[in-house]
Amino acid sequence: MREQRLPAIRGTEAWLIVVIALMVLFLGLATDTFLTVSNLFNLLNVSAINLIFAVGLLAVLVAGGIDISFAVAASVVQYLTALAVEQLGGGSWALGFALAAGFGFCLGAINAGLIHYFRIISIVVTIATFNVFFGFLMFFTRGVSIYDLPDWWLDRVILFETQTASGLFAEIRLPVAVMAVMVLLSWVLIHRLNIGRQLYALGDNPDGARRIGINIAAMHFVAYGWLGICAGIGGLMQANYVQEVVPNALYGRELEVLAAVVLGGARLGGGRGTVLGAVLGVALITITSNGLNLLGVTPYAFQMVIGLVILVAIIATNLQSSGLLGQRRRVRS
Repeated sequence: MREQRLPAIRGTEAWLIVVIALMVLFLGLATDTFLTVSNLFNLLNVSAINLIFAVGLLAVLVAGGIDISFAVAASVVQYLTALAVEQLGGGSWALGFALAAGFGFCLGAINAGLIHYFRIISIVVTIATFNVFFGFLMFFTRGVSIYDLPDWWLDRVILFETQTASGLFAEIRLPVAVMAVMVLLSWVLIHRLNIGRQLYALGDNPDGARRIGINIAAMHFVAYGWLGICAGIGGLMQANYVQEVVPNALYGRELEVLAAVVLGGARLGGGRGTVLGAVLGVALITITSNGLNLLGVTPYAFQMVIGLVILVAIIATNLQSSGLLGQRRRVRS
């Protein structure tokens, strides 16, 4: 009988754990509120949506693509789901999840189809669909939020609750449980199924993947479709958390999530990245944002950190590609 082993923690994941531990220690000593139960529970609730997005984006990055339209797609799905359940008489959580996943997959499939069949670079396609989705949403909704949602959608499902020393209650809510399920499903898809191995092969060497018989079109639809599903479900949870559907609530979230995933070890050129790395990247970004806020640092500093992370990732990817190119030239000579 083959021995089952836990997945090994790689270099990137190991140093992320160290950095997170040092930041927690520093913020715990520098502030009076960081290590409080209410703040830690709030971090978990807030980061749940980004984690759902992150594990979906990881599939696209592993396959060698990039998508910056998913956050706006999540907002579109919120509105489509709200309108659909209204027409269907209110529905339930089961219907809500099904509709959100279905609408999200369709929006992801649009990106996949444009990228594969028209041979357009993924960043160009998703910049275009980002603007199309957001323009479509703002044009038809006129920027009006939806507050009249079904009771099941507005219900604050509390998984765990405790009373703090100040007398207030700290809660862990439904989005955390949904996040855990989506992280697990993404781990199975990327690390345990043959589809995941094909995604890695496509991202690492598209020509080689094509030569060994991998269905490139199917892999594009799997990667962008899964991100669409995660975006739809993340949007559903965002509306549950804030108790309303706001057209621009998720606008700008895409860069924060992208920075977290590449910080977790995903390579912009494809073929590399893990679910654990994505989780740790989101944790580090969330702790950084919260820490800067507690220390009274301007929020523009956080945007600077996000930009620097993406810039360093792009430079590292280009340097790595140049190194590989140099090795190939030496082998040929």
